[in-house]
Amino acid sequence: MTGRAILRELRALADPRNVAGMARFGINPRGTLGIGIPHLRRLARRAGRDHRLAGELWASGIHEARILASMIDDPEEVTERQMERWVRDFDSWDVCDQVCGNLFRATPFAYRKAVEWSARKEEFVRRAGFVMMATLAVADKAAPDARFLRFLPLIVRRSDDDRNFVRKAANWALRQIGKRSPGLRRAAIRTARGLVRSDSRSARWIARDALRELER
Repeated sequence: MTGRAILRELRALADPRNVAGMARFGINPRGTLGIGIPHLRRLARRAGRDHRLAGELWASGIHEARILASMIDDPEEVTERQMERWVRDFDSWDVCDQVCGNLFRATPFAYRKAVEWSARKEEFVRRAGFVMMATLAVADKAAPDARFLRFLPLIVRRSDDDRNFVRKAANWALRQIGKRSPGLRRAAIRTARGLVRSDSRSARWIARDALRELER
């Protein structure tokens, strides 16, 4: 498949009514066609792995084309420079989450970028750091607990960031780390109990929501 053909197909599937609905869930409507993820997955299966095509789709700036790019790109061909370029383009939580979950977490740079991005100031870059922590906790079955223990102080350090898309991602990371193993569950609960005593409303929300799940 060519990039031009895919973009033509995406535009044919556009539904402005869906764009309005997506906007109500905090998805940036700019450059959005209103196409659901199932359609994109079917397109991804037809396209197959294609690093060059993924770059072409990303460059289009179309919301759904960028999500599709994350589904077909080859993580073995993704460079650190590409990751930095793409993460700076994030303008919506769903693009951030799809790219991190579909592609970036499978690259050799994933753990380092989780640390680096969680310290950055840009809203969706910082969110990407925490999304990487959450998706790695689910997907990297062979990783030792020590790799995730390193993330807990980083969640604490940024827990006072009250931007909605950041605090929700930090909460997601804390919960997924805690669900990974008994040892990490205990560590995540200790972390959350510490945050409950914080002066930050955001930190207290992150902690209380995580404890509701981890203490069950």
